[in-house]
Amino acid sequence: MAEEAGLPYAPYPERVPNSRRALELAEWARAQGGEAHPVLHERLMDAYWAEGRDIGSWETLEECARDAGLDAAEGRGAVEAGSFARPVDASTAQAQRVGIMAVPAFVFDGRLLVSGAVPHEVLERALERLAEMRQEAPEG
Repeated sequence: MAEEAGLPYAPYPERVPNSRRALELAEWARAQGGEAHPVLHERLMDAYWAEGRDIGSWETLEECARDAGLDAAEGRGAVEAGSFARPVDASTAQAQRVGIMAVPAFVFDGRLLVSGAVPHEVLERALERLAEMRQEAPEG
């Protein structure tokens, strides 16, 4: 599907990396403010999906942080200290409560979940269904 859509996609690595460190590093970047989080997030996504890199390894994470213009040593220190474990735990628990068990996952209007890699047509149908749901809902 990625190829058909013209998106870069690296083959699955020999082992699927544990993304926990990447999630915590991204939360650290969010705490830095400004564009730190979106820039790091994009770099992490490219590292994993387009380059097939292990986003669980500090080598990759520190490189991504530097590429995003962040202090990699500071980020690693914060993650290793556990400073950003709680926000990751909370967001993971929230995702599980609404039924998210795969990535990517899309929640439309807070009430319609499309989970996993799906063809473009499935997303189109989801948006059509959301429009129907809005029309069926009573005003108020």
